[in-house]
Amino acid sequence: MTRIVFLLAAVFLSQNARAQDSLDKLAVDFWSWRAQYQPFNNDDIPRIERPAGMKRSWSGAALGKQRADLAGFESRWKKLDATKWPRAQQVDYRLMGSALARVHWELDINRRWQRDPTFYIDQTLTAVTEMLLPPPPFDEARSRELMARLENIPDILEDAKANLQQPAAPFARLAIDLLANIRQSLELVTKGVSPMLADGRGRELGPAMQAAGSALESYRTWLQQRLPKMQAQTAIGRENYAYFFNNVALYPFTPEQLLELSRQEWARSVAFEHMEKLRDREFPPLRMFGNLNEQIKATMEMEAQVRRFLKERDILTIPADFPHYTIRPLPEYLSVLGDFGEQDDFTGPSRLTENCVRWAPDPSDSLGYFAKSNAHDPRPDLVHEGVPGHYLQLWLGWRNPDAIRQRYYDSGANEGLGFYAEEMMLRAGLFDDSPHSREIIYNYMRLRALRVEVDVKLALGEFTLEQAANYLSRMVPMDERTAHAEASMFATQPGQAISYQAGKLQITKFLAEARLRAGDKFDLRAFHDFVWQNGNVPIALQQREWFGEEILSPIKAPGGGDN
Repeated sequence: MTRIVFLLAAVFLSQNARAQDSLDKLAVDFWSWRAQYQPFNNDDIPRIERPAGMKRSWSGAALGKQRADLAGFESRWKKLDATKWPRAQQVDYRLMGSALARVHWELDINRRWQRDPTFYIDQTLTAVTEMLLPPPPFDEARSRELMARLENIPDILEDAKANLQQPAAPFARLAIDLLANIRQSLELVTKGVSPMLADGRGRELGPAMQAAGSALESYRTWLQQRLPKMQAQTAIGRENYAYFFNNVALYPFTPEQLLELSRQEWARSVAFEHMEKLRDREFPPLRMFGNLNEQIKATMEMEAQVRRFLKERDILTIPADFPHYTIRPLPEYLSVLGDFGEQDDFTGPSRLTENCVRWAPDPSDSLGYFAKSNAHDPRPDLVHEGVPGHYLQLWLGWRNPDAIRQRYYDSGANEGLGFYAEEMMLRAGLFDDSPHSREIIYNYMRLRALRVEVDVKLALGEFTLEQAANYLSRMVPMDERTAHAEASMFATQPGQAISYQAGKLQITKFLAEARLRAGDKFDLRAFHDFVWQNGNVPIALQQREWFGEEILSPIKAPGGGDN
């Protein structure tokens, strides 16, 4: 009898292993394909390592191939029966479903390739900017890839002209404004970068930059000529927006519920910021750093302070081999490309021993919202972007032993974790030595709550882009340039701005439930270690896995209804 039981168990495990091998094979094939076709994005979280030397295309034929490939992946995924798999593998199954839904969102719902001229700026200038973000030196492989991306620009822009049959005028105006001085900017990039390229490729950079600049100027003129006949509508509508909530981000709220929750968070942040300011009246204001060297030194010391704090308070495990979050002086060749990507380098799966770099401008009263904050105290932004936020979370995710969780990304989890880290470190006492820094944290909270209002109202057609920018500028408050840049990103990429608040709300609810169930045995560090290692995974799935709950059932909004 024992032998029969053993044989039956062996058969079951063998069948399950074959099923899981099939999921693993699907994942390998999908992520290899995704590395070729995933659109470039001016946000830093979605960056991935890509095959070298690829000629990228957004032609009708290329788009048709993407759709056909996606249909094949979806068919393979749906044929898998995950009902008897272990819980962790069921999570991976849901992750692949979300990843496939994201591609459908990009191709067929948000359709930036068809209605947003700034999409093609991401596919050209953001692609080039990404090659320049890691610090020098520029080896042969990197120099060659930079040239390949530059040489690809004219063809991509020809695809843009063929695809943009009914673009949105507000998005076209954004693109026109972004390209206003592009030739001069690229000339400065050439001047700064060409001496650093390997094997004499610096001589080739100038002509490639000139060809790219001519193509970009032609694209700008083409948009200007067609602007009067373009449609004003930018909103994607509630049904499409709900698709993102339900199928891509796996959020347990409706858009309206998240909007109401964010308004409560906004009120909370305004009240606490005011109370903090009253409390801090007797303290001198924060001093701006005298120069960038002073800021660099202070950032290095504060990063070490944050690491010690996390260890001493038993909040989160920092591996001994984890590199450092650093800042460096912003070179001119990157400064002129500031509109085309976040100016940081989080490294990547093949560069796990390298330090993260944030390129920083000189301290000045003319800086934008976040840069000015960093010029007074780097820690509010450091805990979001660096330690314990994005850089640590991404680094841990890239080392996750589960290959699917290494490659999957979800801004709701990533940005939610970074936002959660800010208030978590405030409550833990990191800013007890700097009262006015606590005010910065509350103001950040106000911004993230208002981003939800902007994202939702843009998606539902209740805000124009200009109304959204004015709203952020007035209500945060923040400088007009930063407010306009934020509103522009949220209008073109619905669902990005809500990720901070949506993720943080879920993490705090998850923590509260875990503490309630475990009682005095609750281990905060173990909880954080789990969330950070799985920081790419939607929080709703993390919570179900932690509590041993059903993974495959739909994620429902409170009240039992779907979004």
